[in-house]
Amino acid sequence: MQQKLDILVIAAHPDDAELACAGTLALSAAQGKKTGIVDLTKGEMGTRGTPELRLKEANDSANILGLTVRENLGFEDVFFRNDKERQTEIARIIRKYQPEILITNAISDRHPDHGKSAETVRDAVFLAGLQKVPTIADGKLQKPYRPRAIYHFIQNNYLEPDFIVDVSDFWKQKIESIKAYASQFYDPESKEPETFISSEGFLKFVEARHREFGHRIGVEYGEGYTINRNIGVKDITDLI
Repeated sequence: MQQKLDILVIAAHPDDAELACAGTLALSAAQGKKTGIVDLTKGEMGTRGTPELRLKEANDSANILGLTVRENLGFEDVFFRNDKERQTEIARIIRKYQPEILITNAISDRHPDHGKSAETVRDAVFLAGLQKVPTIADGKLQKPYRPRAIYHFIQNNYLEPDFIVDVSDFWKQKIESIKAYASQFYDPESKEPETFISSEGFLKFVEARHREFGHRIGVEYGEGYTINRNIGVKDITDLI
């Protein structure tokens, strides 16, 4: 069933979106916009937790953020490729939800899946607009569609943002959505091996990064984005 979204996030792993753009999603939902996340993989190669648990955590987070939809495409974590099959499946999703704005992974990052996801999604957006690339949903041939804009969030590695969204009023909601992934982040009672993101200092790093972005625009917390084209405004007062 097709349900048009205002904002769709397509990300490599469950929790990618929460760490990088959950504040923007919470803000948008509060404004009455329809938002969604499509995770490409179940994060099954992660050291902690299980794919089944990650799916439950993702659904819990979706409820916290007030998402309209959340899906998982079940691509192979770490080993998925930017190929025709994956591009076509993402194009089907884009045509299904017809988002005005599409947000995806950082253009480059510590985890190779992030940059790979960004590239695959960009290629899929182009395919989604081609009449002669057929995709089927609910037994019907889909119509071509491209989002109005594609943005890349910023993840572990620092990238200079092209714009920053003020998410100060939604910081607590963002942190709650991250902590929905209890298997992945700091838990002093956990008996599982410590990982890069489960260390006590990781969430402090996340907060520091968002405080830095907020400071850049004169607010408490911000989420940064990059874009592959010039930014245009109809009203100069849109800029803060």
